[in-house]
Amino acid sequence: MPKHYGGQRAICSGLTSSAARPEGSRRRLMFSYGLGDAGTGLAATTLGFYLFPFFTCAAGLPALIAGNLLLVIKLWDGINDPLIGWMSDHTKSRWGPRLPWMFAAALPLGISLTAMWWVPEGDITQRTVYYVVMAILLMTAYTSVNLPFAALSTELTPNTAIRTRLNAARFTGSITAGTMGLLVASLVLREGGGGYLLMGQITGTIAAVATLLCCWGLAPYAKKAQRPSGSKEPLLQQLRRIRSNSRFLMVLGLYLLLWFGLQLMQVVALIWLVQVIHVPASIATLLLLAFNIAALAGLQLWSVLSNRHGRIKALGWGSSLWITACLLSMAISPISESGNTTALVPVVGLILLVGLGASTAYLIPWSLLPDAIDADPTHPAGLYTAWMIFGQKLIIGLSMSVFGTLLQLTGYIVTKNCDGALSFVQQPASALIFIRLCMGLIPAVLVVLGLVVMRSWPDRGAHLHTA
Repeated sequence: MPKHYGGQRAICSGLTSSAARPEGSRRRLMFSYGLGDAGTGLAATTLGFYLFPFFTCAAGLPALIAGNLLLVIKLWDGINDPLIGWMSDHTKSRWGPRLPWMFAAALPLGISLTAMWWVPEGDITQRTVYYVVMAILLMTAYTSVNLPFAALSTELTPNTAIRTRLNAARFTGSITAGTMGLLVASLVLREGGGGYLLMGQITGTIAAVATLLCCWGLAPYAKKAQRPSGSKEPLLQQLRRIRSNSRFLMVLGLYLLLWFGLQLMQVVALIWLVQVIHVPASIATLLLLAFNIAALAGLQLWSVLSNRHGRIKALGWGSSLWITACLLSMAISPISESGNTTALVPVVGLILLVGLGASTAYLIPWSLLPDAIDADPTHPAGLYTAWMIFGQKLIIGLSMSVFGTLLQLTGYIVTKNCDGALSFVQQPASALIFIRLCMGLIPAVLVVLGLVVMRSWPDRGAHLHTA
């Protein structure tokens, strides 16, 4: 039988009553949980913004191969999710089923993240094989940290408001670490593509250390958290369980749509800045920081508004900002070559608006997921978390392959030498139009579809019952 919420009541009462548990313990929980996504968030940010430019610039791979490498990364990352989720649900230890996985994968995550940014000797085929192998190692370590960690947000407490704050802390840590990664990139990539390896060494070290610190901080809470039933369930039965959970299907649909839009914008952002808006590569790397800064502010804003007015309303408000920014990006003109920095003001403002609105893609789906898990009597958090991430990575992997293929078909010219993270090359009009669509209209349509999916979400006032 599953161990239900007895352990969580102690944690939950400590979070809601200062008399039951010292304030310092509550802060430790939030801080430690925030660290848990720092390593994987740092990896996701640097990979999302820089891996495609790295492949097509420093590694010298064609756009078609680069896009299909992203497909391989996402496919393997998705395939290993259900397996690791199932094994995590069935892991037995005094620290619970999640922390052993995170602890064991911390150092492999740091090492493989570093190795991903090395350019080996050899021809295109040899380099491609190397990156496929490294992608498999990196994504296995990534999932072994990220999936058990994500399941803990459901298992630490049954309180909706506290779960929302835990997810706000989680993505605050993720985006803060991602911002550090962008700062490192802005410094080490100034001299060209050779700085990618140094960026990998620094970010890999940070990722490993942050994950280990998270394990240490969460240990006393994970020991008392809810644990899955441990019953074995065939794949077809898992699929039937998921299909019968309407709440999970809505959350999954929302997450796939929002995250696909966000990831598409991340992949194309640097290319859009350099090739379409004509921002110098060294400055473009710094401008990406505006997204993370705005996303950090947005996490706090939407967390407060979610607990006051409901998560669906907060989603609607944030999505409206996001859609507006996407449509504006379609119309913004390239900056002049006069060197006038005031020409960058509209670009920075647009990036800030995207970050503020898109932060709902981080917070809202994950704050709704525990509600969907609670609708299942056995509360298999690892199972639902695994399938949610699996769906996300499968769809995004396929879309990134299509992106790379279509980008090459539009005549996109791969740069031969790196000027910073990416070199400017005069691109054909067809490629520029496609890049604008990937930065603007396509993400806007995906966000609108996400809002449509959530129209029938029940218990819109859940925040009022548990806050």
